[in-house]
Amino acid sequence: MYVGRDMTELTMISKKEWTDKELAFFHHGLQQMTPYLNIEGTTIHREIIKEIEARGGLKQEATWTQGTEVHYD
Repeated sequence: MYVGRDMTELTMISKKEWTDKELAFFHHGLQQMTPYLNIEGTTIHREIIKEIEARGGLKQEATWTQGTEVHYD
């Protein structure tokens, strides 16, 4: 389960200040709803994608206790 700042709070700050978990969570949610998004939703999703790409993706180095995917739950 996602525990973090909600979209209302996050829209008040730059995408550069979002955590990887926040980017992953909202990207996943908006990706699921893509066919139903209006222009504003599509723009927010596109901005999230651009920030993820600017960071080099959402992969992290695997360790003994975690894999390579960023988990937001």
